[in-house]
Amino acid sequence: MPSGQQARAQAAAITPGRRSAEAEAASPAERVRSLFGGHRLSPAQRRIAQFLIDHLTEAAFLSITELAERVGVSQPSVTRFASSLGFSGYPALREALQPIALSAVAGAPDEGEDRLRNELQSAVDAEIENLTSLRRVLADPDRILDIGRELARSVPLTVLGLRISVSLAEYFAYAARRIHPDVRVVTRGGSVAYDGLLQAREAGGTWVLAFAMPRHANETLAVVRAARGVGLRVALITDLALGPLVDEADVVFAAGTGSRLVFDSYAAPGVLSAAVLQAMADADPERTQLRLEKYEQAAEQHDFFLDD
Repeated sequence: MPSGQQARAQAAAITPGRRSAEAEAASPAERVRSLFGGHRLSPAQRRIAQFLIDHLTEAAFLSITELAERVGVSQPSVTRFASSLGFSGYPALREALQPIALSAVAGAPDEGEDRLRNELQSAVDAEIENLTSLRRVLADPDRILDIGRELARSVPLTVLGLRISVSLAEYFAYAARRIHPDVRVVTRGGSVAYDGLLQAREAGGTWVLAFAMPRHANETLAVVRAARGVGLRVALITDLALGPLVDEADVVFAAGTGSRLVFDSYAAPGVLSAAVLQAMADADPERTQLRLEKYEQAAEQHDFFLDD
């Protein structure tokens, strides 16, 4: 028996009379994309989803072996993909896709180039929605200003980011070093992370700023717990509203990530990071100005940058 989610997906694909006017007007690619909406897919699963969207009329009639070979993944990966969408297996997913594929064959001529362009545009649209949500959060800036003051006072300040979150942590730390006297970055888990946290606490640090973007690593949770264990408080920037990482943090700021492409994009977390940096700068304006001036002098002396 199909699950409730599977039954709903099949109904949306097979029973036109029960669709809303909006769903009826949707393109085949949009109808396929709606099957994936609301599900957190891994990069490998996104490749399968994108192949199904881009090659719908062919892909909906492929066997699991053929689909796996065309996408370049294993057959178990295809099965897990179907299960993650709420289907009992790949045959049930294919059954939901085939009526949509047939409607695409009967409809307009191939629009591959437009579909690709619109897929990229939809990824940008999703990020705009994330930024709009963040804008509403920042309408009341008190929490950002409060954590900015706390992070500015923590000397040293530890910045944590593992796996995919390394890039956000290094961006934040690079900028924070311009306005803060001692910023330390932890980008490796295990005992190396513990050593860094312990040294930061013994040196007088009070806070860790942690980044946790999907897919959320077990080792990130372990390092956050280790930070709490040595007496550090944790401010967390993540896409999560609930979960063990959120439960362990003292302060949490959530910003949505873009998930329409094979790999996530981080427009909103990037802006949120810059807002925290701004709050740190404003927390101690005299120190900020002095450090920025010294840096500019060093940059000019050592010719760091190309002339603008």
